[in-house]
Amino acid sequence: MTARLGRLDACAVSDALDKLGLAGCVTGLLPLSVPRKIAGRVHTVKLVAKEAAPPASGPPRHLGTAAIEAAQPGEIIVVEQRSGIDAGSWGGILSNGAKLRGLAGVIADGPVRDIDEARALDFPIYGRGPTARTARNRVVEIGTDVPVTIGEVGVEPGDYVIADGSAVVFISAAEIARVLDAAEAIARREALMTRALQDGRPITEVMGADYEQMLRQG
Repeated sequence: MTARLGRLDACAVSDALDKLGLAGCVTGLLPLSVPRKIAGRVHTVKLVAKEAAPPASGPPRHLGTAAIEAAQPGEIIVVEQRSGIDAGSWGGILSNGAKLRGLAGVIADGPVRDIDEARALDFPIYGRGPTARTARNRVVEIGTDVPVTIGEVGVEPGDYVIADGSAVVFISAAEIARVLDAAEAIARREALMTRALQDGRPITEVMGADYEQMLRQG
């Protein structure tokens, strides 16, 4: 499934979700380090303000480390940091660890630290924006591989995601097969439309005859 997803782009997958009446597209998460598309299965991390966290049990653990250890090469870590606090939801040592693990990248609904370091590592990070402010004494992790909310989309561990310069798009594991089928059909139609334009057909004819019908549900 990951290989098929990686051959698409976020727009085709978002269009497929629209066609199927599903949610999943999140805008405003920008490529902060490497402007490269990533696609894969998800491991999740949930962060909250330190004051909102339940009492800790067991030895202290730095945020994101359990997700790195749980993830397999090619997978993607997705971090929820919706506290409103300007504090890093990811940082440079974590990027080094994830890169060494062979992970495809990180998507953070929150600020991210050490962007220059991630850029030097050629490690893709998508996020709300950069910051230099540490998470220490500001935000804490309350769960790894738990349900999270990214934008307005609920994301479960094991779901799929594709991210590129247009958007970040999540697909539930239960829906991945039919979303890929629909997205691949849309991509084929768009390729034929582009070829028709290159062959000299008027753009009004191409868009009117094909594009307006392409996302009709049913």
